[in-house]
Amino acid sequence: MLSLTNAAVHATAATSQPGAQAAGLPYQDPSLPVAQRVDDLLSRMSLDEKIGQMTQVDRTALTSAPNDLATYRIGSVLSGGGSAPSPNNAGSWADMYDNFQRTALSTPLAIPMVYGIDAVHGDNNVYGATIFPHDIGLGATRDPALVQKIGRATAEEVSGTGIDWDFAPCLCVARNDRWGRTYESFGETPDLPTQMTTEITGLQGETLGGPASVLATAKHYIGDGGTDGGVNEGNATLSEADLRAIHLPPFKAAVDRGVGAVMVSYSSWNGVKDHSNHYLLTDLLKGELGFSGFVVSDWAGIDQIDGRQGFTAAEVATAVNAGIDMVMVPTDYKSFIADLKSDVSSGTVTTARIDDANRRILTKKFQLGLFEHPLTDRSYTATVGSADHRAIARQAVRESQVLLKNDGNVLPLSKSAKIFVAGKSADDIGNQSGGWTISWQGASGNTTPGTSILQGIRSAVANSSQVTYSKTGDGISSSYDVAVAVIGETPYAEGQGDRTGSMGLDQTDLGVLAKLKASGVPVVTVLVSGRPLDIAAQLPDWKALLAAWLPGTEGNGVSDVLFGDYAPTGKLPVSWMQSVSQEPINDGDGKTPLFAYGYGLTYGGTTPPTSPPPTTPPPTTPPPTTPPPTTPPPTTPPPTTPPPTTPPASGCTATLTVTNSWSGGFQADVAVANPGTSALGGWKVTWSQPGATITSLWNGTLSQSGSSVTVTNAPYNGAVSPGASVSFGFTANGAPGSPLPVPVCTAS
Repeated sequence: MLSLTNAAVHATAATSQPGAQAAGLPYQDPSLPVAQRVDDLLSRMSLDEKIGQMTQVDRTALTSAPNDLATYRIGSVLSGGGSAPSPNNAGSWADMYDNFQRTALSTPLAIPMVYGIDAVHGDNNVYGATIFPHDIGLGATRDPALVQKIGRATAEEVSGTGIDWDFAPCLCVARNDRWGRTYESFGETPDLPTQMTTEITGLQGETLGGPASVLATAKHYIGDGGTDGGVNEGNATLSEADLRAIHLPPFKAAVDRGVGAVMVSYSSWNGVKDHSNHYLLTDLLKGELGFSGFVVSDWAGIDQIDGRQGFTAAEVATAVNAGIDMVMVPTDYKSFIADLKSDVSSGTVTTARIDDANRRILTKKFQLGLFEHPLTDRSYTATVGSADHRAIARQAVRESQVLLKNDGNVLPLSKSAKIFVAGKSADDIGNQSGGWTISWQGASGNTTPGTSILQGIRSAVANSSQVTYSKTGDGISSSYDVAVAVIGETPYAEGQGDRTGSMGLDQTDLGVLAKLKASGVPVVTVLVSGRPLDIAAQLPDWKALLAAWLPGTEGNGVSDVLFGDYAPTGKLPVSWMQSVSQEPINDGDGKTPLFAYGYGLTYGGTTPPTSPPPTTPPPTTPPPTTPPPTTPPPTTPPPTTPPPTTPPASGCTATLTVTNSWSGGFQADVAVANPGTSALGGWKVTWSQPGATITSLWNGTLSQSGSSVTVTNAPYNGAVSPGASVSFGFTANGAPGSPLPVPVCTAS
């Protein structure tokens, strides 16, 4: 059997039904419309076969009973986080997939199974795969085109291991950094996850069924990032208006892009579990939004509907009637199948609902081409961890870096400097990759091949001998030009990653920082974390702070920015707390952050890849109205005298640059410069933008009426010294126009 080609296996499976091949059954004819093929297949299926298609089982449950896949006509298999074959490599995954698929094809109707995994930042279950930055870092890039490239690269690696269904992207809008899944969110405002639905096109292709086309999943529907206190699987106490305004837009965008599947959130909305909510799943998602794919539950999600362990026939009926089409029952598949069959027999679940669920599932299987090409396309197996994909990941890492502080322009570092590197995450692939890497919660250490941040630093300098490394910070002296502290969080995933108390640095990090501070050497901190941390007390001791998020396996993307090979262009996708007492803190809520949503510096006099930087970087810390004692002062002290109340004669200038564009939208930066000899006390920029609506703006205050746009300075960037400049940025729906608008700046 191992030598059979896809076509041969398909032919063998098809003829397992007497007369099937000779009869040329309509559902086996790829020239017919998919809807016709689905109708024909449904007409031949028994209730047992239909219920089997609605069942998804973890691979470990089939290890001792592999034939159950055929016996119970199971429609889908999955690997939970860390559930991998042995040895864990691309070839073993492909072999495992093909063995499962052959079993599924041995059934009379030869309906192929579909295999699902959580490839949430690359094919992250597979040893040796390319691990991309987690979503919070990708949100910082503000680069939807790059995210689509990452989706494509992920699809190729996933296809090379046989898998045809990815439980990604996560379109949650994380509103409380205490939540352990914050790093799975592209950002705290709905516009960022909405823009990044380009990942769906990367995974699926323009249409399903092309080369390396993988079914994408929009998750977790809906409100998982808005639970009270940031509690995982908690309750979101929200009005429907807020649910629609904050959490629904990314899912609407996903449906508009043709996403194949939607996964339901464990969380509740106003006390009602999403897994049981007919209004959310059927009326809103399938009805109002017009979602035509299928809805899948989360891992054992139906078990939680009644609040007791395990599931009952009543819970099964509630979930299916609410609109769940495929139920993830990792191990208890026999009980689920019996319960659902009983529900249909009693009339609690109608045959029409069963047929609707099957029609949705089978449509995607036909569209994916599984009936024609059920086995692994081994031409993609060699792409797993390929140099091309790692180059994309390195680009993503450097674009995701957010420079938050740079006193005295200590960055970029000189490649001839004598450098001391310290910290637990400097030489640790596991720490820099975070959770959902090889295992569910992730782990510290060399968990998979890659380049650590330390290795990136050593490869960037003129002579690697000029770099000294001590994980603990021991051995530093005043002879060094600079110390680079690579610190932050260790890996976690949901549940274990929730932070109900402090969100500061751990004692290991504080100990390292104390040693570096005592040496008197300038300290550059690289923070490896899945969210903002409470670092205001330590910030004054650092000359520079670079938020590296969870960059994945390509740590040389961090060193690219540290040494100025690429100027930092990342912008905060979340508001950075002044202290943990501010949580939750989000853009527009009236709270003054340590660093605002959209904030990010670049190097003075260095042209970043996407847009020109200001001549002089803006303050590293937007000062609050009433600064708390722990708030560090801005890099550039505020004026000691009140700003002028009348505009200087020279006024100001404004230049608009488009930094990113995608189908239906774009992103731009506007540089406000003071060419005169007197300081500005404030500024206002106006322009006409026909055919475009600004959806998000940072570092300023927006007013838009029709095509007329006005932006005034934020409280922290109105004062502009002679010869200096500041900037603001925005995203918009529509087209930027050609030629670009010419903004007019007036001083105030």
